[in-house]
Amino acid sequence: MIPTYIIAIGDELLYGQTLNTNAHSLSKMMTDVGFKVIKHISIADDKQTILDTLEQMAKVAKVVLITGGLGPTKDDITKKTFAEYFNVGMRRDENVLKHVQSLFESRGRMMTQLNQAQADVPTNCKVIHNALGTAPGMWFEKDGCVFISMPGVPYETKNIMQQEAIPRLIEFFKPPFIVHKKIQTVGVPESMLAQNIEEWENNLPPHIGLAYLPHLGRVTLRLTSEGKDKQKIEKELEEQVKKVLPLLQEAVYGLDDETLEGVVANLLKEKKFTLGIAESCTGGHTARTFTQNEGASQFFEGGIIAYSNDVKMKILGVKLDTIVKYGAVSQQTALEMAEGVRKTLGTKIGIATTGVAGTGGGTDEKPVGTIWIAYSDENETVAKTYQLTKNRNLNIQLTTNAVLNLLRKKLIKI
Repeated sequence: MIPTYIIAIGDELLYGQTLNTNAHSLSKMMTDVGFKVIKHISIADDKQTILDTLEQMAKVAKVVLITGGLGPTKDDITKKTFAEYFNVGMRRDENVLKHVQSLFESRGRMMTQLNQAQADVPTNCKVIHNALGTAPGMWFEKDGCVFISMPGVPYETKNIMQQEAIPRLIEFFKPPFIVHKKIQTVGVPESMLAQNIEEWENNLPPHIGLAYLPHLGRVTLRLTSEGKDKQKIEKELEEQVKKVLPLLQEAVYGLDDETLEGVVANLLKEKKFTLGIAESCTGGHTARTFTQNEGASQFFEGGIIAYSNDVKMKILGVKLDTIVKYGAVSQQTALEMAEGVRKTLGTKIGIATTGVAGTGGGTDEKPVGTIWIAYSDENETVAKTYQLTKNRNLNIQLTTNAVLNLLRKKLIKI
């Protein structure tokens, strides 16, 4: 194991003004090539805080990745703080200066002294080329620990890591492979999954780790192992996946990085089925989820946001008697919405959502979180109800998940 720590420098991160997306991308990139990320931390643009953090990291880490604080303005103090930490001076790197000059010339802009100072680096660093920006990356070594400092701009950080830093780190440390195999499930709570696979989990080899990763009605089961022989590890993990899949049955919708919406989209395309969507409580979220997939035009005909009862009746053909007798949030209305959108848009399949998303509008009979979804094709029209949460946005996302899962289960049986 090669312990890796990630430090993000920037007051804007601590104020909540900027989201630290670098931590996510750096962790994934490092894990993919065999490094063990132990901790993420965000710290202020403060010299003493940076010095104290570097001192702490040097005692426990083999790799420390630092982002931020490399701009041309006075509040960007990372380079000078590194020079103080290593007790060295600064030098102007001519290759960096030429690169900065070429970037400004290509953009038709004049360089200032501040821009030229981007080429100033601590004398003991190895410069890492930043092809996309003016601030170079920097490589430092101390007592077997490698510090890599990079700009905070996410696309610059990512490019430096992929093109420069990771190849150097692999050559320097020669890490083992860390291999993950993921099983994607939906519609079954984490506790029930654990119960169903308890015997299999108890018999896993000690060098294979299992993690349950729950998120929005879905649970990812992640198997992890590491070693020098990548093919051997992958084969062993695949064998364990084959053993557990029968225990999970219909809860599994995909493996590794497959998404539920992507799996459903592929099923629709394979079967050459068209889809129409009628949405009330989800307000277009379900349609948006489908259209984020490339090739959605091959199966998605359109959607109708039937938020009001008038639209439900005039466009989808829901009967007035149904609304009066059962209400907009009901099995009967959901069924008529699904069948109505299928007929109105001329699609093979119609799906519908109606419910009390919240935070108001609930009753004793139909409290907030009461949701109906429906599916319709030429052979059947069925509906299913859920009692979800008190949170509006969460209910919208969970309802979309439920629709996708219902559609998936129907499609694999047709």
